[in-house]
Amino acid sequence: MTDKSKDNLRQAALDYHKYPKPGKLEIRATKPMANGRDLARAYSPGVAEACIEIKDDASTARDYTARGNLVGVVTNGSAVLGLGNIGALASKPVMEGKAVLFKKFANIDCFDIELNEPDPYKLAEIVCSLEPTFGAINLEDIKAPDCFIVEKICRERMNIPVFHDDQHGTAIVVGAAATNALHVAGKKFEDVKVVSTGGGAAGIACLNMLLKLGVKRENVFLCDLQGLVYNGRELDMTPQKAEYAQGTEPRTLLDVIEGADLFLGLSGPGVLKPEMVAKMSDRPIIFALANPTPEILPDEARAVKPDAIIATGRSDYPNQVNNVLCFPFIFRGALDVGATEINDDMQIACVEGIAALARQTTSAEAAAAYQGEKLAFGEDYLIPKPFDPRLMGVVASSVAKAAMETGVAERPREDMAEYKKSLDGSVFKSALLMRPVFEAARTVTRRIVFSEGEDERVLRAAQAIIEETTDSPILIGRPEVIETRCERAGLKIRPRIDFEVVNPENDPRYYDYWTTYHTLMARRGVTPDLAKAIMRTNTTAIGAVMVQRGEADSLICGTFGQFLWHLKYVNEILGREGRHPVGALSMMILEDGPLFVADTQCHPEPTPEQIAETVVGCARHVRRFGLNPNIALCSHSQFGNLDTASGRNMRAALEILDSQPRDFCYEGEMHIDAAFDVALRERIFPDSRMTGPANTLVFANTDAASGVRNILKMKGGGLEVGPILMGMQNKAHIVTPSITPRGLLNMSAIAGTPVAHYS
Repeated sequence: MTDKSKDNLRQAALDYHKYPKPGKLEIRATKPMANGRDLARAYSPGVAEACIEIKDDASTARDYTARGNLVGVVTNGSAVLGLGNIGALASKPVMEGKAVLFKKFANIDCFDIELNEPDPYKLAEIVCSLEPTFGAINLEDIKAPDCFIVEKICRERMNIPVFHDDQHGTAIVVGAAATNALHVAGKKFEDVKVVSTGGGAAGIACLNMLLKLGVKRENVFLCDLQGLVYNGRELDMTPQKAEYAQGTEPRTLLDVIEGADLFLGLSGPGVLKPEMVAKMSDRPIIFALANPTPEILPDEARAVKPDAIIATGRSDYPNQVNNVLCFPFIFRGALDVGATEINDDMQIACVEGIAALARQTTSAEAAAAYQGEKLAFGEDYLIPKPFDPRLMGVVASSVAKAAMETGVAERPREDMAEYKKSLDGSVFKSALLMRPVFEAARTVTRRIVFSEGEDERVLRAAQAIIEETTDSPILIGRPEVIETRCERAGLKIRPRIDFEVVNPENDPRYYDYWTTYHTLMARRGVTPDLAKAIMRTNTTAIGAVMVQRGEADSLICGTFGQFLWHLKYVNEILGREGRHPVGALSMMILEDGPLFVADTQCHPEPTPEQIAETVVGCARHVRRFGLNPNIALCSHSQFGNLDTASGRNMRAALEILDSQPRDFCYEGEMHIDAAFDVALRERIFPDSRMTGPANTLVFANTDAASGVRNILKMKGGGLEVGPILMGMQNKAHIVTPSITPRGLLNMSAIAGTPVAHYS
């Protein structure tokens, strides 16, 4: 890297921390503070009621304060990253970063606390005094051996989890990586010889973890700057190092590395030389974790041992050993069951959960975050990526279960399956809202055909459908292309083995398909030759014909191309027997709950009849998600105050709706703010039939509807489920090109729900 590149990176990092607001954290209120009543509840006199409750029963602190979800990240800055003893103040950016990771990955709130206290006993005293504030303590960047002293005192005196992440977080991730590396190498913990460099906190903790996992102490050789740690050595020794003393004579790393199966480096750059690697066993495992420069670079190690399995602490090489895989989730599980400590069983449960997740198919979200990398279990993919959202559910639930089984959980969970669902729901924003849809879909097995079967998003959705539902995906595409892309994406599924494939270039059903299409379209200007060409090239039309012929139950298309282009063929082939496109409904999942928006795609300028039909369709589909529809007909006109086209259409649609009894709430025409603000609506139109804020907005044209949908998605952080094509009796749904694999999975559940469940 050139000096200019280094300067650019340095400035970019500084700008990240400085702009647009200094630091990486801020405090936000979770309750409204808009009037005198709010103030009286938040502070005097109302706050006294919460104080009295906690005084009478200390456990209620988690009910009335943030303590149950609050972690203190505490350091004295004596061993910060690779920077050494830079002091408490200079360590603050790191501690803020740790707090950000807690929030991002596990939704745990943090205060970072930097203390000017070098004495470990006084430091421990200060930390212990913080117990009333926090639900758990994360010790960070405290030098060895002081960190052992501080943690020991705090764990003995405090009745909340105390976890030194530099020790145990590193050890847990190393344990998970070692578990899978040995699996790949075909070796066992109890048989391997381990050579380690680095007798600091992390190094000792990693060795302790390896012993817990089955490594024999007599097979562990610990070296530091002075060489091998042996019995009788006095120079630069600690009680923790002495636990791993081997023999009675001085030896070098070169002396002890011969025949080693696992090298564990937590020391410094260049410590492990190529000639040392050459002396290791066949299929050696090398964890060179020094940062930023490892003990040996992967290319240097493989030059002498091509079959080496290598992990580093860097993100630009495969198998980055990163504590973020562990600490947010182990604290999440501990806090959720009110654990009084984080014990060995909880740590091993964390190891096993991380390791098992890596052996599964990579999540679509992780693949999107690490585009270009092959994320398939093997020597270059031993542990999951930090952005794999499944870590929360898998690891936190494993930790919580272990806490309960070992008797340290003061608030055990009765239903662990439900707890894991809630964890998944906190990560996958659509999970809880989609649950009733998935449950309804599981009552039957349906065949869902995907017209763009070669798209990686579709392949990942198909994998998830096979793993998580009872439905059967059918993919339209070239089998050899699908197989290559499945392999490249690290997916386990294979065409014609795990799912059916329709090959547009060569399928035995080609004659049946083009003749069916021609029969349907002969009086609409489609000749036999044109029908043949369409059934070779138009995968949306092929999928629709399959549904029409009863060979599939529903079609999903639209991962590329324009919505109305797909709709043309869907309507031509499936728009019969009472089916016709009513409108497209998008569910936008926002921070405060779901909001449905229609019609976002189908009718650019709908008639009053089409608007009324859209409202009825919305009510039916909103109920699929277990919600009561509260529908606002939106316009620039508000309750008749403007004589505009949209206002006239909305008023006419309202008359149509009012002409028959309806079993749902609707009102219009109105502005969007009136739809949400009950007080404003009552002031403008006191006799409104709507109560509460609207949860569904129906617009007078697709420009308005799709504009609102996109603003909510791009600027409001909304997650879209849909669009749901109403009126086609679940025979087809047309998605948009921005859809994700999870979005396709959600749409497959919607498509997989029998019409009887929501009609």
